This record gives sequence, C-alpha cells and structure tokens, in this order.
Amino acid sequence: MACTKWVIQVNEDVKNMEGLSTEKEDWNKGSIYKLPASVTDINKKAYKPQTVSFGPYHYDPSNPMEEHKYRTLLHFLKRCGKPVELFVDALAEVEDDLKESYNLLHSVTKDVTDIFLQMMILDGCFMLEILRSASHVLDDYAPNDPIFSNHGRLHVMPYIKRDMLMLENQLPMLVLETLVAVEHDKAKDEGFVTKLIVKFLCSCNVAPNMGKCVHVLEVYRKSLLQHGPDPKFLRHKIRSMESEDEIIWSLTKLNEAGIRFKKSATTSLNDITFARGVLRLPVIVVDDTTESMFLNLMAFERFHVGAGTEVTSYVLFMDNIIDNATDVALLHSKGIIQNAMGSDKAVANLFHSLSKDVTQDPDSSLQIVHKRVYRYCRRPWNEWRANLIHTYFRNPWAIISFIAGVFLFVFTIVQTGYTIYPYHHGPLDSSPSTVICVPAAPPPPNHSSSDSTSPSTLMISFILIPIVCMLTI
Repeated sequence: MACTKWVIQVNEDVKNMEGLSTEKEDWNKGSIYKLPASVTDINKKAYKPQTVSFGPYHYDPSNPMEEHKYRTLLHFLKRCGKPVELFVDALAEVEDDLKESYNLLHSVTKDVTDIFLQMMILDGCFMLEILRSASHVLDDYAPNDPIFSNHGRLHVMPYIKRDMLMLENQLPMLVLETLVAVEHDKAKDEGFVTKLIVKFLCSCNVAPNMGKCVHVLEVYRKSLLQHGPDPKFLRHKIRSMESEDEIIWSLTKLNEAGIRFKKSATTSLNDITFARGVLRLPVIVVDDTTESMFLNLMAFERFHVGAGTEVTSYVLFMDNIIDNATDVALLHSKGIIQNAMGSDKAVANLFHSLSKDVTQDPDSSLQIVHKRVYRYCRRPWNEWRANLIHTYFRNPWAIISFIAGVFLFVFTIVQTGYTIYPYHHGPLDSSPSTVICVPAAPPPPNHSSSDSTSPSTLMISFILIPIVCMLTI
C-alpha cells in the first residue's frame, strides 16, 4: 500500500496524543505569529519592518542596524557592570518558553535558530535602550550618535517605533523582564517594563489593571483601551437584532437627523457612547503610521485567541459612519479627528481599506451604540428631518428657494383668508356704531365682486398653491 508509512505514523501519533489540558497549554504559548499571505498580500509594507528587525522572522545580518545593536549591547553591559554570561545563562533557562512564543519558528532557517539566544540578547538590550531613551537622556552615548542623540530621536526613533508595532516583529515580554532582572539583581515589579513601553509609545499614564502582556504590541493595544465608557452605559445586554438590517447612516446624514458629535472624556477606543442625541467619540490622530498600526493590532486580535476584538470593532464602526471626505471634515471640525495626512479623502479611504475582509463581532459593546443610533434615526421626526435637509437644504440656492416658497405659500393663505372672511361674515370695515338693518336681496346670478370668491375658486387655489411652491423649490 502506497501510504503504509503514513498510516503507521498516524496510528502512533494517535496513541501519543496528550490530554486536552496539555493541548490547551500549547496553544496558549504562542503569541508572535507569522502571518499568512492572504493577510500580508493586501499591504506587505504594513507588516514588514523597514528600519529594524526584532526576533527571527525578519532577521537580516546585512541590515546596518545589526551593528548598532552590538554597539548598544556594549554600552548596556558597561553601564550595568555585569558580564554578558549572566544574561546568557538567565535567558538559557527560559529558552524553550521563548521559542514557543513564535508559532512558526520551524519555518525559519537553521542558521537563525542556532543563534536564537544571541539574537534575544542583542534585540532585547537594544529595545530596552530605545525604551529608556524616552524617559531620560543616556549620557554614555555621543552627542552626535545616529540613534540616541537629538538627531536620532527626530529622524530615526519614529521609524523604530513604527517597526516595534508590527506583529511579526515582536520580542516576548519575558526577554525584557529577564534582562532587567539580571541588570538589577532582582526582578522588577510587574509593571516596570510596561511603563517603559507606554512612555515611549504614547506618553500616557498606565492603568493599574493593565495586567500581564505578551509583547510590546499587546501593551500598546491595552493602552488604547485602558479607559472605557461608563459601566452604567453597558449595563444592558445586547438584545437580539431586529429582522430588518440595521445600517448605520453616514456622519453627514446623522447630523441631518439631529445627532450631535462631541469628544469623549478619554482617548480610549472603547469610549464611544450615544445618549440624548449626542454621539461621543475618542480623539484620534491619523498620520502615515496609522494604517500599519491598526492592521497589526487587528491581526493580533484575529490570530491570538482571547485577545478581544475591541480595535477591530472600532475600525468597523468608523468605516460605517465615514462615507466620504465630508464626513471626515465634520469630525475634524469637532476636534475628534486630527488629520496629519493632509487630505480628508485619504482618511476616508484609509478606514475603508482597513475594513476589507474583516468580520464584525456580534457581541461587541459597539453594537449597543450601533443599535441606539439606528433607533434614534428611525424615529419618524428624525427620519423626516433628515430627508428634508438632504433633499432641500443641500446648497444655498435650494435653501433660498425653499424659504421663498414657504413665504409665498403663507402669504397666499393669508390673502385667501382675507378673501373668504367677507364672503361669510360681511365686510371687515363695517362700523359697529352705525347699524342699518336692510333686508338682504339675493345677488344676481352673474354677480362678480372683488371682495368675494366662490368655493370652487378657493378649492383650486388650495390645490395650485402648494404645487407652485414645490415647483419653485
């Protein structure tokens, strides 16, 4: 039989299969993923580091940054006064755990895996020095250092920061924590490295409940989500969706329906609420690095089981409410979007591209916001108001024509009223002080008077006047 060896191998593997708990632990170990071509082909540049590589997936010994890593290691060892052997031994104890963090390490060439520990020390020390440069000046570097000088902070650090937020370009947090523990002869508190990362990446305070993170990208993700909406807002569970499709309107149409837009109290991507006709959104800065950052955060949520879907839900929500450049301009006028890309159309296209081939989480908290906005817009008065503005108030000439038509209609009604009143109640200028009772004689059949109008004439007026007004508009 052609597949005899394969059958024997399958039977052996079945016998050697371990329990479910062991399999669960194995899946929990991976956190740095080599992304499939179906993801990276859409935008290869967004997932591949351009300045510096961390870890084995994009290691390139010819990259000039490798020399800077070695030079940084010497500064690190000189400053702490510890031999490199201590760091090698400490990382060797956790080498298996470090390797298991990379889910496709076996796809890397053997030359790279053979120098795995060396790579972890060089990359780890370099990353620590980069992180520390945001907190204080490193005096042991020359003032004209290409990386750790003011020149480097301006022209090199932004690109290193961008590369540090790529999923395939991560180091396990265990590397940084182990190096810091050896450097200081004891393990630092759990949030020490996390604070360094947040300080370097976004210069914001770290919430005490951020918890344990697996790498830099997850720290950054949690920093974007560390503040959420008021728990009272989320006290209601998401009810089953109605049978009809609940499509959220664009910002322009929401504005026409009477919805106002304000900045949220925090910058958390979770802090999106809708109440009393006010949609609150967090402030976001959109620049050339935004696309890469969001794509890698969304990829982490997609491949790391249990990470959550908050960033993905935010991107999809923004894509729903942003239809074109006009919507971006509206958010910019409210201070919600700070556009560093220059073009409002480019920002709109950015959110459209981010949402390609992305699945919405039906249990997302933003579904509550989605549902409330939809129900508000579906109220008869709000829907009528939006349609009226969208149809008649799209440009100044339409507004002027509409107002002119309304005045024409009102004045015609008033004139018709003055015409009807004498017909039923007599002349308006009759004096009450002098009343002469004269029997009223029936008018002749062909009587014509400027002060009276036949009912048929009035009916025709009531029909033609609105038509004239609408044609005017």
